[in-house]
Formats: sequence, C-alpha cells, structure tokens
Amino acid sequence: MRHGTLRVDVVTIFPEYLEPLNVSLVGKARARGQLNVHVHDLREWTYDRHNTVDDTPYGGGPGMVMKTDPWGDALDSVLADGYETDAHGPALIVPTPSGRPFTQELAVELSERPWLVFTPARYEGIDRRVIDEYATRMPVYEVSIGDYVLAGGEAAVLVITEAVARLLPGVLGNAESHRDDSFAPGAMANLLEGPVYTKPPAWRDREIPEVLLSGHHGKIARWRRDEALKRTTANRPDLIERCDPSAFDKKDREMLSILGWFPDPDGEPHGRFWRRPEAMEE
Repeated sequence: MRHGTLRVDVVTIFPEYLEPLNVSLVGKARARGQLNVHVHDLREWTYDRHNTVDDTPYGGGPGMVMKTDPWGDALDSVLADGYETDAHGPALIVPTPSGRPFTQELAVELSERPWLVFTPARYEGIDRRVIDEYATRMPVYEVSIGDYVLAGGEAAVLVITEAVARLLPGVLGNAESHRDDSFAPGAMANLLEGPVYTKPPAWRDREIPEVLLSGHHGKIARWRRDEALKRTTANRPDLIERCDPSAFDKKDREMLSILGWFPDPDGEPHGRFWRRPEAMEE
C-alpha cells in the first residue's frame, strides 16, 4: 500500500467541470493533505487569438481532433512543475471509450501510484502522437468507464479520482469499509454487494431480514454472501461465468446450484460456470 500524498493533475478545456473534487470525501482528503489536486486550463498553452485546441482530421471524416502542440506544451509544463515540487513516478490517465475497462482492481492499482496526470479530451479525441510520445516517458493507462460515449472525459476523471481517493489510507472513516465493496479484491472480486439495511427495523410494513437481528456473525456473513451471489447472478451473470470454481466454497456452490449455476463438466468452452438451460431444468 502506498503512503504519503497522491498528486493528481488534470488538463482540460473546462476547469470548472472539476469543481466536485472540492466536496465530499475527495474534498476532505484534499483539505487533510492526502490528495493534492491541480486543475489546468489547456487553453493557457494556445498561442492564437482564438485559443484553438482542435483541427480537422487527416483522412477526412466528421468531427475535430485535439491538436498536438497545446497538449504537448501543457503536459511538459505540468510534469516539470511536478518534478520541481518533488513529485515522482507520474502515470498518464487517458479517459477514452476505446480504453480498457475501469475496474475496482485498476482503482487499487492506481491508488498505489504517487502521481496521476489526466488528459480528458473533447471532440474526436487527442492526436494519437501525443499519447505515443508520453508513453515513452511514463506508464499510460487508456481507461473507459463504460460502453458509452460522453461529450468529454471530465466526468470520467471525477469517477476515477473518487474511486481511487477513497482507497487512500485514512480517507474512509473505517479502514475496513471498502473490504466488502462490490468487486473488492479478495472474496468479493467478482461479486456485487448485496442489499443493506439500517434503523428502523420495520418501515411501511417492510421488515429487515430476521438474520440481521440475530447477533450471529457467522449466519449474517453467510446471508450476506448468499445475497451477493443472488444479486450477481441476476444482474451480472458475466461475472459468474468468469469465476474460477475454486473461488467458491461448498456453501457458495449450494447457493449457486439453487440459482441454476454449475461448474462446466466439459471444461470451459463458455465460461467456468454455466446456467442450466430452461429445457434441461424441465
């Protein structure tokens, strides 16, 4: 686990979009000095009266492409400033729908780095030569937060930064809070967290599950595990299909069988677990 302050630099043409980084857990982490955030306006590195950051794409086609010079000059300046203030080990984070999926595992990996530099793009994206240039200087993570396209990458920066910041030591009030999160490394790596409840015990004729009032920690843990399996099989069956059968104990397998899931008896042609077709169940 990393120690000390995480530095985050964001270069954008909409600095105001990053204002939410001043509130909630991220804002508190900044106030305590655990997270050092710098937001930079890309247009400060333009040199024409229109502050142009884009141009038409080579090869034709719709849309505009963000230019090399503003991005190159901006990143050089940001990196130089970081090194002058004793930041080291930068990694470039490029939000893009064509990147690798952003996962809890990747959030953990990024939380262990000392310095993240974000390049949220607009239009059709940044001239590829910029990414290739900085890939020779530092690790580059091209990251997608989902299978959809946004108007720009700033929303992705907010998502990634919050997911990473909450993993920093001391940011959460309870250091164990993220242990049972959906996708958390370990027992929850490929599962969704089940439902949660608080006081009062009855609300509008709806009562909380009796087991949660039992005080029996073993039974409660089992109930939570079963609920996680139920939610995952219902909402994200693809996660179950990717699981190694050895990740499940006997009780897990019993619940999965009740839900209609079994280890593939003929190997793994369609995944490590498979759901019994309705025709076979009949």
